[in-house]
Amino acid sequence: MKIFSLLLLLFIGSLSFTQEESFDEMVKSYYKNTVPLIYPNQLYKKMLSGEKIYILDAREGKEYEVSSIQNAIHVGFLGFNTRKVSDFDKNKTVIVYCTIGARSETIGEKLQKDGFKDVYNLYGGLIYWKNQGYKVYHQKDESSFVHVYSKKWGKWLTVGKPVY
Repeated sequence: MKIFSLLLLLFIGSLSFTQEESFDEMVKSYYKNTVPLIYPNQLYKKMLSGEKIYILDAREGKEYEVSSIQNAIHVGFLGFNTRKVSDFDKNKTVIVYCTIGARSETIGEKLQKDGFKDVYNLYGGLIYWKNQGYKVYHQKDESSFVHVYSKKWGKWLTVGKPVY
C-alpha cells in the first residue's frame, strides 16, 4: 500500500497545467474584471457580421507597427486620452486589446467613464488572438509577427513569431 501511495503522489505531482490553462491563470492574475471580456471567436463573428464596431489597439506605437488586428485603430496606452475617440458613437460596440489584456482593460475603464455604453476587453489580447489561429496584419498584409511586449509574455505565443 505504501508503494501505491508513493507512486500515486509522484504521479499527481508530475501533472502540470496545459499551456492554455497556465496562460489563463497568468492573464487572470492581471485582470481586475472591470471591463467585460470578449473572446477571439466572438470578436471574429462580429467582424464577419458587418456590425459597426470600433477595435482599438491600446499598445504603444512600436508594438502596433509590427502587427495588429485588421482595421484596428491605434490609440496607445501611455498617452491615451478619450479625446482621441471623441468623434466615435458612444452607443456602438468598442473592443480594446493590447498584448495580454491588462493595458486594454485600463483603457476600457476610461472609455466607460467617458460614457461609452458597450466596451469589451479582448481576452488574452493579441497573443491569445494569434494563438487561436486568427490573422494579424502589418499595414494591409498578413503577418506572422506579433510584438509580445516582453520575453515574460512572449513565452505564451505559440503561433507566430515573437518580436520584442
